[in-house]
Amino acid sequence: MFDRKKFITDSLKESSEIKLKVLESCYDDIMKASEMILETIKSGNKLMLCGNGGSAADSQHLATEFMIRLSHDIKRKAIPAIALSTDSSNLTAGGNDIGFDNIFARNIEGIGREGDLLIGISTSGNSKNIIKAVLISKSMGIKTICLLGSGGGKLKDECDLPIVVPSDNVQRIQESHITIGHILCEITERELYG
Repeated sequence: MFDRKKFITDSLKESSEIKLKVLESCYDDIMKASEMILETIKSGNKLMLCGNGGSAADSQHLATEFMIRLSHDIKRKAIPAIALSTDSSNLTAGGNDIGFDNIFARNIEGIGREGDLLIGISTSGNSKNIIKAVLISKSMGIKTICLLGSGGGKLKDECDLPIVVPSDNVQRIQESHITIGHILCEITERELYG
């Protein structure tokens, strides 16, 4: 019989343990990512974020935190950020006309500029449309950070800065991605406007 109490306890303990592992294994990469984001914004460029499924939702969540605000004690200007997964007409036309693997790359080709920064989110590290987005970004002089899990997959070797959550559990990876994203957003707004 399913033990709900044990499941809740085990899930929360596992989530806490993974976050402590993120602190140990990803601290330096999170610090580097914060520097890349600050450099991008200070130079007048923008952040672009993309992901699939839950990671698409995470992209939207984090782009909104940058654009609107995360810390309510700071009154600040918008930090330019856009999630590439929010326009359903664009995504469905792209998926139909040029293939789902190309949907994010096409948008980067259209609105990306040298000096911008792409944040790709993939729990597996093997999402073909994120890989293509990273490759076109690199060809355009756009730096790339990828929030990954499960060892990093193919994206680990393609992006400029991989941040790999040390877990194979999708739920725990996604929870850690949001935590990392919140940290990066709050560093940005506190250093620029705090």
